[in-house]
Amino acid sequence: MRFLVIHGPNLNRLGQREPDVYGKKTLAEIDSRLQQRGVELGIDIVPFQSNSEGVIIDFIQLQASRSDGIIINPGALTHYGLSLRDALVDSKLPAIEVHLSNIYAREEWRSHSVIAPIATGQISGLGWKGYVAAIEMLYAHCKEQS
Repeated sequence: MRFLVIHGPNLNRLGQREPDVYGKKTLAEIDSRLQQRGVELGIDIVPFQSNSEGVIIDFIQLQASRSDGIIINPGALTHYGLSLRDALVDSKLPAIEVHLSNIYAREEWRSHSVIAPIATGQISGLGWKGYVAAIEMLYAHCKEQS
């Protein structure tokens, strides 16, 4: 089994960017923990981060045919990334949307996601552990589908 873990704009700044909101772990630390959990479950975890919507779309298009699912934290693209949404639909892969902070307890504009309606599920507000939960839920979902 192979999962793409996609981190959107500004997530490369984790650990430095508003640690009271997003936590103190760096993206490298989170990716390392996710790969560790992947090994435990027998899943190949392929992490990827970009600040560019087009680059993320290119990555999805390139990797989708040899992957089983997507875990994505779209960052600000959550709210307006319609071409990202289209790429996720086109991939035909189950996708879990993840947010480190509880987007529903923050500014009102953050609570609107263009990704949620096409996602298999959404995890919000669990910090870096939300990614681990997403791996476990996506793994269970894929096992049920096979």
